[in-house]
Amino acid sequence: MILSFFDQFESPLFLGIPLMALALTLPWILIPKPSNRWLTNRYMTLQSWFIKNYTQQLMLPINNPGHKWALILTSLMLFLITLNMLGLLPYTFTPTTQLSLNMGLAVPLWLATVIIGMRNQPTASLGHLLPEGTPPLLIPVLIIIETISLFIRPLALGVRLTANLTAGHLLIQLIATAAFVLLSIMPTVAILTATVLFLLTLLEVAVAMIQAYVFVLLLSLYLQENV
Repeated sequence: MILSFFDQFESPLFLGIPLMALALTLPWILIPKPSNRWLTNRYMTLQSWFIKNYTQQLMLPINNPGHKWALILTSLMLFLITLNMLGLLPYTFTPTTQLSLNMGLAVPLWLATVIIGMRNQPTASLGHLLPEGTPPLLIPVLIIIETISLFIRPLALGVRLTANLTAGHLLIQLIATAAFVLLSIMPTVAILTATVLFLLTLLEVAVAMIQAYVFVLLLSLYLQENV
């Protein structure tokens, strides 16, 4: 039976039961909770150091009212990076390759930043739709363009994450298939192809971390505009 390369992006089923909920719950199980002990192991120390420095860098350009978002943004970063990294393991499923999941994360968080801006500083939030010093003839056109760009932001967030991860997984599967086919025909070329596959896997690990960081960073920039 010949399977499509896109079958890896289908939601897994077991006895007709979708396993999407299990795939979304697994990252939280793997992340250890802080203990009440004075001394912790190296893994907990490294995790605490990473969370502290990341949260500090993320909240640095945001005003004090926006610091209330530190917990949700840091948790989202850990959630996305764990999902992306687990999806690179064999016989696993990557939920973040589903546009529906990414849009489900992007739209509510983006909408929350817009609502906060409209409630706390409506004049400044609406002022982003019209740059200062715009000629009168261009005012209606620029307002329409900026409004469209505002509503495209969540779509760009979800599509960027989905497209990058999907493209990376497809490339890995294509090169792995080529290396397997060439192994019996041209072993030397197969070894070179396997080397490329190894380098591409390292690149995908970096992409998995970078895309999670970019997703949260853009949300923090949207929040910065509205607080």
